Amino acid sequence: MKKLSRLWILLIVLLVSVSLSGISQNRIIVRADQPGSKIDKAVYGHFAEHLGHCIYGGIFVGDKSEIPNINGFRTDVVGALKDLKVPLVRWPGGCFADTYHWKDGVGPKSERPSIVNVHWGGVTEDNSFGTHEFLNFCELIGADAYINLNVGSGTVQEASEWVEYVTSSNESPMTKLRKQNGREKPWNVRYWAVGNETWGCGGNMRPEYYADIYKQYATFMRAPGIYKIASGANVEDYKWTEVLMREATRQMSGLSVHYYTVPREWNKKGSATQFNDSVWFVTLQKTLKMEELVTKHSAVMDKYDPNKKVGLLVDEWGTWYDVEPGTNPGFLFQQNTLRDALVAGINLNIFNNHADRVRMSNIAQMINVLQSVILTKDKEMVLTPTYYVFKMYSVHQEAKMLPLEIKCNQYTSGTKSIDAINASASIKDGVVSITICNLDPFKSQDISFDIQGLSAASVTGKIVTANKINAYNDFGNKEEVSMADYKSAKLNKGSLEASIPAKSVVLIQLK
Repeated sequence: MKKLSRLWILLIVLLVSVSLSGISQNRIIVRADQPGSKIDKAVYGHFAEHLGHCIYGGIFVGDKSEIPNINGFRTDVVGALKDLKVPLVRWPGGCFADTYHWKDGVGPKSERPSIVNVHWGGVTEDNSFGTHEFLNFCELIGADAYINLNVGSGTVQEASEWVEYVTSSNESPMTKLRKQNGREKPWNVRYWAVGNETWGCGGNMRPEYYADIYKQYATFMRAPGIYKIASGANVEDYKWTEVLMREATRQMSGLSVHYYTVPREWNKKGSATQFNDSVWFVTLQKTLKMEELVTKHSAVMDKYDPNKKVGLLVDEWGTWYDVEPGTNPGFLFQQNTLRDALVAGINLNIFNNHADRVRMSNIAQMINVLQSVILTKDKEMVLTPTYYVFKMYSVHQEAKMLPLEIKCNQYTSGTKSIDAINASASIKDGVVSITICNLDPFKSQDISFDIQGLSAASVTGKIVTANKINAYNDFGNKEEVSMADYKSAKLNKGSLEASIPAKSVVLIQLK
């Protein structure tokens, strides 16, 4: 009988163990006692190209417009971007940068020549938004400026003179011209890139050839303290990174990489709003490739720069779908759903977790193009789900990254699976901020946290979610996706437990 009882006990224990293994078991260890690199505020940067209605109609309407404006800049957009704490804006492109000649965009507007925007829609560009307008806009919203020099169709002299025009306080022909155009003091512009996508629209160059071109341009970019950026790889072109790091590490401050989340093939990317849960899965799965790209490009950079002096800059990222029906295909206007909020949260978590190497990222693009934070139509403005994720994540700017260990359930679609949970954490002024994405659109995830090195006395939170995976905010309608208070995180005798709803992005703060 004793042997039989023992067998029954073992059987019950086995059954309980099997049963528990099917229960949601998510655990995150946050090492608040081991703060890492500072998360550069530039990681939360934005990209504004002369493309579609990003600049004209989005940022700039002119001072004679009926749309309320401040010296031509939309008042509603300026307010929304200031509230977002935008740290940096990249301009004028993009592919447009390598057709842009900066002297066309300074001086009296009535005397500025027009050009055709050959990359985006074949529309006429009147150059009414140029260097002064861009830099004044950055000052207005409190953001740093990042200028992309023209290498594809420009010259070393043109680039050198632009740097001098903007940054120099010496007496020279370029500073005299700047003063004639209404700006006495120079602007403090730190970030300068030598070309854009030089492997493609910026010149179709080989990395060896571009490395020499880069060093030539960098030599003549004479301004103290500027951050010189080399045009980096297209997605997983690790050879490009290898060559640039081998040939030009000493001349560069940063090296870029571009990657877009495209759920289908480039010739048919899919709708921004009409998709099912299987396309949701594929989109998030492809977004997670950013982790692989950052890790592998960083490994190449480590060979030549073990002290991590050169930053990896993801200065174009975001979702890319088919344009909205009835819009100009060359304007890349797309809506923005809860799916895009998850894409933003995942990417920003990845960048936070690699703060030792990733020093900047710029979402493409700021307004009315691709994964925008803002949409405009005449006098109306819409804040997108992506806007609210950036607003939520602004707590990470200039905070110290905290290492994480995540053990989580899998989110499965068909025969493929990905982690259901994606997260990052930081500490600033004694406050631990944890941002969590639940990628599963159907199941909530209960998480137990071990916050090492912090005795938390209070917990607060924010959440971005919606009833549907394709919920979005549209003109003239009540918002379907916004940021709300999150109250499902509980402290119990120093331990933290939280239930993260399906298809959501959550911020938990402890102090």
